[in-house]
Amino acid sequence: MDNFKISVCQLKPENNKETNIKKAEIMIREAKNNGSDIIVLPEMFNCPYDNKFFLDYSEEYPGYTTAWLSKLSSELGIYIIGGSIPELENGKLYNTSFSFNRKGELIGKHRKLHLFDIDIEDKIFFKESDTLSYGSKITVIDTEYGKIGIAICYDMRFPEYMRILALEGAKLIVVPAAFNTVTGPMHWNLLARARALDNQVYFVAASPARNIHSSYKAYGHSIIVDPFGNIINEANIEEGIISAKIDFDYVNKIRDELPLLKHRREDLYKISYK
Repeated sequence: MDNFKISVCQLKPENNKETNIKKAEIMIREAKNNGSDIIVLPEMFNCPYDNKFFLDYSEEYPGYTTAWLSKLSSELGIYIIGGSIPELENGKLYNTSFSFNRKGELIGKHRKLHLFDIDIEDKIFFKESDTLSYGSKITVIDTEYGKIGIAICYDMRFPEYMRILALEGAKLIVVPAAFNTVTGPMHWNLLARARALDNQVYFVAASPARNIHSSYKAYGHSIIVDPFGNIINEANIEEGIISAKIDFDYVNKIRDELPLLKHRREDLYKISYK
């Protein structure tokens, strides 16, 4: 079976972990009731996106949030790609996405590979590396439908990683992400469409809703793009759920008709990775 329904829950994180998790559960149950097979949460969905909160909200694995994700995916019989949360291991903090199958089993753990350290003059300064550590592993999860690549936010700006996910068999790339009101209007849609088109994959980017009272204001606009670069569905800045049907047969059709991956000149260039 190559067809399924995916949903993104664009929720607005508050300064309370339990409130955020309760809100996420309400939205996940609604998406499930509307027929979704795979449900995606945003980056740092249980925590305000701010360096000063990451340690206080962090958890080791298994922990409070991941136990809840596991239990809910098992109860509802769905896949949950659990956005990301601050993960603590051996004294280090990571921005980590945990994915669970229909049985509540952990099938993927992606630590953000590229940390968001930027300084755009007179507009925004943010340095994740002040608190977070770098991930070091490529993440492709196996599902009954096929392979899904996982990235987190800033990872999507690096075409090498997106291509590696496609070469590893991903026909869908899911990216929990929290672009801001500076970088979002400039690059969000452009990057989502380009990454889908370059790699002939469905591309799903899951943002938090915008909290105007937060120090970091998320762009919102969670988006689902098809492998030909067309936007299937897009949210606004408010809380809500967007969904789309994913058809991996369509990915195969696009790749047969316009065989970009087959036409790579590996005699001249190639991506090497561990």
